[in-house]
Amino acid sequence: MSRRSILLTVALIVAALGTTMIVLYVNSIDARAAQGQEQVKVLTATEVIDAGETVAKAQAAGKLEKTDVVREDMVEGALTSTASIEDQASLGAIYPGEQIISSKFGAPGSADTLSIPDDKLAISVELTDPARVAGFVNPGSEVAIFVSADPFVMKPDGSKKELPPYTRLLLPKVQVIGVGTTTVTSKTVTTDEGDKTTEQVPRTILTVAVDQEQAEKVIYGQRNGELSFALLSDKSDVQDKAGVTAADVLPEAFGGLR
Repeated sequence: MSRRSILLTVALIVAALGTTMIVLYVNSIDARAAQGQEQVKVLTATEVIDAGETVAKAQAAGKLEKTDVVREDMVEGALTSTASIEDQASLGAIYPGEQIISSKFGAPGSADTLSIPDDKLAISVELTDPARVAGFVNPGSEVAIFVSADPFVMKPDGSKKELPPYTRLLLPKVQVIGVGTTTVTSKTVTTDEGDKTTEQVPRTILTVAVDQEQAEKVIYGQRNGELSFALLSDKSDVQDKAGVTAADVLPEAFGGLR
């Protein structure tokens, strides 16, 4: 066999091996992608399951069903049946579409007991519907907390020096461990013309698990400003920055100056 024939044969073999490796690599990518998009069945709530409601009662009322979800969207610890919790009751309200996990159930009669992480303490804040993401924040949710305030400092002569109002991140991630019932309070607003109007504002008490330093920040923020929760996902990107003032929101009113 001539040298040219040998080189051509080797080149063909190398090309075939390269093509095979590319096909195998692409197939492995497709397999991994397909695995992440695989449909799995999990137990979900079809209606609100109230705190203290037993699994048996919820089942009898048709509040539980198996639902197909993408494996990537399956919550860690999600159950496929009620076998492990059939004699238990909900520790807090569970909302339609929520995947059922065992940590949200306990012995009947224990619904009023908060499940507080060992290294945390529980504090509660009262928020309006918009400030709690329109009711989408539930026990087990992770949220970022923002504060809006009109700060001031005390001068040596005892007078106040007002600082620019601002909104900024207070805590990047805390866990919600309890959601109370919603009540309606009256709020009186005075218009620019001096007229007073009264509106009904729904407010809900939410309980979060925090450490001592975080608790101090939340309590101070609630007493001296307004708090807002932002619901987090696994891919949320929250960064501690300087926040915004009126100069950031309306730069044209401040000549482009911060």
